[in-house]
Amino acid sequence: MVVALMFLVALTAATQEGRRTVSNPQPEYPEIARKMNLSGVVKIEVVIGPDGQIKNAKVVGGHPVLADATLKALKNWKYAPGSAETKEMLLFKF
Repeated sequence: MVVALMFLVALTAATQEGRRTVSNPQPEYPEIARKMNLSGVVKIEVVIGPDGQIKNAKVVGGHPVLADATLKALKNWKYAPGSAETKEMLLFKF
């Protein structure tokens, strides 16, 4: 049995305010990905509103099955409030 590990690699695009996450549940490794023995990195650009909610998430790279799981998890992410909208690049390694 292959055990797939997934973890958040980096929040690479540092913002001017240094927005930190308040809630960041990790994506679940999809059963279909386990059956297909998929691994890889998903790269997503997010736009964070002043209220700390992710307003937009755009997949920049990665397998669609893994990207879908990541986007689903990002719906529950919350950042600390800020004075303006910011962008960050997130990398998830499966």
